[in-house]
Amino acid sequence: MNDISASLRKTIASLASARRRREAGLFAAEGTKCVLDTLGAFRLRHLAATPAWFDEHPREAALGQSVVARRPDMARMTALSTPPPVIAVYEIPQQTEPQIAPDTLVVALDCVQDPGNLGTIVRAADWMGVDTVLASADTADIFGAKAIQATMGAVSRVKVFYCDLPAMLAAMPRGIGIYGTFLGGENIYTAQGIGPGGILVLGNEGRGISDAVAEHVTRRITIPSYPPGRPTSESLNVGVAAAIAMAQFRSKLFV
Repeated sequence: MNDISASLRKTIASLASARRRREAGLFAAEGTKCVLDTLGAFRLRHLAATPAWFDEHPREAALGQSVVARRPDMARMTALSTPPPVIAVYEIPQQTEPQIAPDTLVVALDCVQDPGNLGTIVRAADWMGVDTVLASADTADIFGAKAIQATMGAVSRVKVFYCDLPAMLAAMPRGIGIYGTFLGGENIYTAQGIGPGGILVLGNEGRGISDAVAEHVTRRITIPSYPPGRPTSESLNVGVAAAIAMAQFRSKLFV
């Protein structure tokens, strides 16, 4: 097994940039859990790890794409505050048109900009059996290091499809409900006829759902605070709201 080259080290470090990820068609997954959860789900280009990590993971050490990186090398390549013992570099998969059936639950994100929120939503979607997330072009990049880390491996099972979201929603077949999360919408716990399928739309952290997307929402829903009238936070974090809403949709399967 060879030591990492200066050229490869620079290439991996450059993947912290969204532009460089797009140009190279590559992304990095960092840390033992993240790497082991994603190996096999994406086409592996490089696996850089410390000697100690390879000693503990002999099967991965035998991969032809494996190279040894010392701790100073890892510190130069990582996008994390603490250098991980292993970094995997994968090819970004080709995006394919999602197939959405009326009884399928899909999450749609309108300009969710925080990569941690995006990763949390993908992780919650994975838990709830949602395998497709539609995302506006200005939503955070799922292949950024912070988003990948926040998915905790769920990115290997949940596909994020970037698109012109208003156009995508406008093209949905009749019979697929499009539910938007708004303050002042119907109470999600008591509203009749919600779920188990449909498209659940969540908006930007500060501005909510845009007017262009809201035009295609067929039903507005809200997660009420409890008890009614009690002073509380202005709104829920979008990742928390997504998890609660998905759980409510899924609850219809157990009635």
